[in-house]
Amino acid sequence: MPSVRTLFTIAVAFHLSHPARAENWPEFRGPTGQGTYAGKNLPIEWSKTKNVAWKQAIPGKGWSSPIVQDGKIYLTTAAPIADSKDLSLRALCLDAADGKILWNVEVFRQDAKAPRIHSKNSHASPSPLTDGRRLYVHFGHQGTAALDFAGKVLWRNTEHHYAPVHGNGGTPILVDDKLVFSGDGGDKQFVVALDAASGETAWKTDRKCEFYKKFSFGTPLVITVNGKQQIVSPASGAVMAYDPKDGKELWRAAYDGYSVIPRPVFGHGMIFFSSGYDQPKLLAIRADGAGDVTATHIAWTLAKGAPHAPSPLLVGDELYTVADNGIASCLDARTGRIHWQERIDGNFSASPFYADGKIYLQSEDGVTTVIRAAKSFERLAESRLDERTFASYAVADGAIYLRTESQLYRIQAK
Repeated sequence: MPSVRTLFTIAVAFHLSHPARAENWPEFRGPTGQGTYAGKNLPIEWSKTKNVAWKQAIPGKGWSSPIVQDGKIYLTTAAPIADSKDLSLRALCLDAADGKILWNVEVFRQDAKAPRIHSKNSHASPSPLTDGRRLYVHFGHQGTAALDFAGKVLWRNTEHHYAPVHGNGGTPILVDDKLVFSGDGGDKQFVVALDAASGETAWKTDRKCEFYKKFSFGTPLVITVNGKQQIVSPASGAVMAYDPKDGKELWRAAYDGYSVIPRPVFGHGMIFFSSGYDQPKLLAIRADGAGDVTATHIAWTLAKGAPHAPSPLLVGDELYTVADNGIASCLDARTGRIHWQERIDGNFSASPFYADGKIYLQSEDGVTTVIRAAKSFERLAESRLDERTFASYAVADGAIYLRTESQLYRIQAK
């Protein structure tokens, strides 16, 4: 029978060879895709020097949000090419511990004749994502690719062309070994699933969008209703749900809106999202319908304070939003009743996140306002980096990763 000393030695050796598992933020808006963080306590105040573990200059320009996987950070950028008007569309990997760039590889090269983009957009706006086996990057109409974690491109798919309006935006999702994204351009609109291992097209479903402006930039959300998965994907004129197996449309609800940007959230049997331009509405739609559910499954709508760009945030029974002009709202998710509406300084594009009873809101000027997640409004802190930003946060291991126009910051309490 081994001695206590021997057992202790074995236990220590096992512990050293199996380090604590790092927290991951593997896609836009985190593990659930809905902007909630349940890990270590986060700081609520910082500056360019206070609670900054490191900052790293990021070459090129991109508004893709960072993701975190196993101690590494991944993001995309569009970098100029010397003596050329083309752009290099690239994927980057950084060490989460010190911010060092481990690799920076070209995935696609964008011709200088590419359509112009909106002043708030970039040529690298969709966020990367990972299933722990491969890294996936998406550049809208320019193409989609998978890389290994050493930066080797495993496959590229450039089959799914459309005429972009204002550039690219929506991020793919992973569902049952399929990479699913929408292509809502000015000429055609569709949802497509690629085989995650090979990049080959598994299915493609054309949308039947009747709205007069057909382009949008939505990021889908996979949900489970009555034991069955469905992909919810907002578009111009309607939100649709699809069967992940074959892309068959399951239900749709119509509304007036186009250029839809916010990602939906799901809870209490309902999908919550905003309808886009010109006059956004916040909608709550019961997700258990079939066919056209416009007349039967829209539970409530809200016009005042609905966002164009930032995604909503569901925390328990409360739904939180921040409009582009800074009107923050807290509503009863079941009924749409407003608990409070308050103005936060600045304009907003980034999606908020929730952690430890608090909500973090980031303005386009790099100001983060932290408020209490509660039915009464309470501002807890305000932090300034004074750098332009449209990217949303990534959060892991007690740290906030915040991308500005030129830098990536790791914010962490010291």
